[in-house]
Amino acid sequence: MRMTSGSGHLPMGDDKASPWYGRHILSVSQFTREDVDHVHDVAADMQEIVQRTGGCDLLNGKILASIFYEPSTRTSCSFMAAMQRLGGQVIPINEVRSSSVAKGESIADTAITLGCYADVMVIRNPTVGSAAIAAANAGIPVLNAGDGVGEHPTQALLDTFTIRQELGHLDGLAVTLVGDLKNGRTVHSLARLLALYDDVRLTYVAPDSLQMPQDVVDQVAAAGVPQERCAQPDQVIADTDVLYVTRIQQERFSTPEEYEQVKGVYIITPETLRGAKDDLVVMHPLPRVNEIAEEVDADPRAAYFRQMEYGMYVRMALLALVLGRV
Repeated sequence: MRMTSGSGHLPMGDDKASPWYGRHILSVSQFTREDVDHVHDVAADMQEIVQRTGGCDLLNGKILASIFYEPSTRTSCSFMAAMQRLGGQVIPINEVRSSSVAKGESIADTAITLGCYADVMVIRNPTVGSAAIAAANAGIPVLNAGDGVGEHPTQALLDTFTIRQELGHLDGLAVTLVGDLKNGRTVHSLARLLALYDDVRLTYVAPDSLQMPQDVVDQVAAAGVPQERCAQPDQVIADTDVLYVTRIQQERFSTPEEYEQVKGVYIITPETLRGAKDDLVVMHPLPRVNEIAEEVDADPRAAYFRQMEYGMYVRMALLALVLGRV
C-alpha cells in the first residue's frame, strides 16, 4: 500500500518499480530535462514537509554512508540533515585519516565495505571518476558529492532548483558564471544542466588561465546554447538574470605564486550590482572567501544562503528517489 505525505501529490511507498530506484547520481549528463523537473518537483514537496512538520519517517530504517575525502561543510551536513529529516540514519566518515583509507585501502574496497552496512552512499574524493569507481563496487546507490575538478551533480540540481524557486522558471535566462571556471566542478555541472533548457545564454568571466574547460564548452555548444567570454562582470551585469560567483580554488594550484596571481581578481560589491536587474539572483556554491563583499548579503537579490537551504530539500528528494520511496 502506498501512502501520501499530506502535501497533496507526493506518493510514498517502497516502489522498486520506480525508474529512480537503485540509480546512481554521478553526472548531470545522465539527466533529461524531465528528470531535472521531477527532482525539482519532489524537492518542492520536501520543502513543504519540512516547513510544516520538520520532517517525516519516509526513510525510517534506511542508512546513509557518507564518506568525504575532502573537507566539506554544506554538502556533508546537508546530506546528513536530509537523511535525518526523512527519518533515516547516517554513518559519517568525514575524517578519512581515522578510517582504513589511511592504511591505503582502495576506493573500490571502501565502497564494498560501506555497501555491507548502508542502503545508500554519498562520496567526495579529489580524483575525477572516483564516484564511478565507488558505484561499480558498492552494490547500493552512490551519489557523487564532487570528484576533484570533475562534476558535482547534486550541487547543479540544487542550483537549478534555486533559480526555479527564485525566478519561477529556467528558460530564457542569461546566466553569468564568474571566477575559477577551470577548477570549479560546480560550474561544470551547472553549465551542462542549463543546456537542457530553452533560450539559455551563458557568459564566462574568468582569468585566461581559469577559463571553462573546452570539453564543457563543446558539450554546451552541441546543445545549441550561446556562450561568450567577458573580461569583467560589470560589462554584462545589466543583462544578467543569474550571477553565479565562485571562489578561486587555492587548493587546486600547483604553487602559492600561481594562486596569488589571480587571487581577488573579481569581487562583487554593492557597486557592481547597482546597474543590475531588480530580480537578479546572486548565487555562490560557498564557501566564500572574498569574492562577494559581506555588504552584498543584505541585498534581497543575494540568494546564496537560501541556496544552501534549497540544497537540503534537493538532497532529501534524491535520497528518497534512489531508495524507491517516491
